[in-house]
Amino acid sequence: MTEETTLTGQAPPPVRDWSTPDLDGTDFDPCLAGLMREGPLTRIRLPFGEGWAWLATRYDDVKLITIDPRFSRAEVTRRQVTRMAPNFAPRPGSLAWADQPDHNRLRKPVAGAFTVSAMKRLRPRAQEILDDLVDGVVRDGPPAELIERVLEPFPLSVVSEVMGVPAADRGQVHAWTREIISTNGAEAAGRAKEGLYGWITQTIRARAASPGEDVYSMLGAAVARGDVREEEAVGLAGPLQIGGEAVTNNCGQMLYLMLTRPELMERMRARPDARGPVLDELFRWIPHRSSVGLSRIALQDVEIAGHRIAAGEPVYVSYLAANRDPAVFPDPDRIDPDREPNPHVAFGNGPHFCTGTLLARLQTELLVDTLLERLPGLRLAVPPEQVQWRHRTMIRGPRTLPVTWSG
Repeated sequence: MTEETTLTGQAPPPVRDWSTPDLDGTDFDPCLAGLMREGPLTRIRLPFGEGWAWLATRYDDVKLITIDPRFSRAEVTRRQVTRMAPNFAPRPGSLAWADQPDHNRLRKPVAGAFTVSAMKRLRPRAQEILDDLVDGVVRDGPPAELIERVLEPFPLSVVSEVMGVPAADRGQVHAWTREIISTNGAEAAGRAKEGLYGWITQTIRARAASPGEDVYSMLGAAVARGDVREEEAVGLAGPLQIGGEAVTNNCGQMLYLMLTRPELMERMRARPDARGPVLDELFRWIPHRSSVGLSRIALQDVEIAGHRIAAGEPVYVSYLAANRDPAVFPDPDRIDPDREPNPHVAFGNGPHFCTGTLLARLQTELLVDTLLERLPGLRLAVPPEQVQWRHRTMIRGPRTLPVTWSG
């Protein structure tokens, strides 16, 4: 990579190693906070891959890079870039690595499963699944381990309903997705991906003539029509299947915050009809991932924040940092339930805006509303410091959430 000077003639920023240590609780990553203080555009080296990459942390720059066709996701698949994940094997068809117009072509076959109307149809079934889980918790009485009893099985079941995973296969599918998002090592992640994607391939083939509205049936039909190739359908399905893990961890963080901040819990209970804006503020505030996600490659020289990003250089954006930009979110480190406007980018931006956003919002709303209604006086059953947090994973969240309530 070239060692360019900035547009003002100064040397480029130093390359900072970002090891991303395991962080307990909901504290903001101190390394990312330091990078934000250093400047809107810095340079980083992550634990795996090769070389260094630019990192954009300012809200306006993040939004620009994520919609600008001069930055390519597809180009990343042709080279080694410094990265968080130990295993790097992009698959044809993955929306994450597609540029336009391929991106729209690939998204089209499954778009109908994630529309507003689809979520309205799904809502009663999702509520039924959740009620069954909470019935068991209420029946057994306090205390209860909320992650194990509700926050893990609920998103898994709902995503599996949308995708069309048979009940008998859901435990295995969940085990694979958990291993894939961990950072336990390339070998373990590789085995899990091989298992999951092999299963997905067989399922799509078996649904070629299915008239179903589940995602695997939609993909089977799309392959049969020739709209997408089989390998593209498989690459498209994998990340959608894995998406349930994010809901478990995001909701776990949200509930932890409510359970450790009495004023927040009181606000949620006192104004149930106005929970939506509070949940949006929590989506903005929670540190939902470790480090950064996927990079892009500059296809030509681009000026950003006074620096020249040369053609061929990789660039990361941090949505976490963008959501803490004080120029857009006054007093950004404070949880403000009345924040207005709140144009957060927790679900991404541009063509790669999260496909499952409406599904994630639906599940989050149902979880919060149902748990607060069904478990009066909900509170932690242990001191906050005894809550255990996930380590060696790209998606942050509590591993345990022991609660009690007024049974």
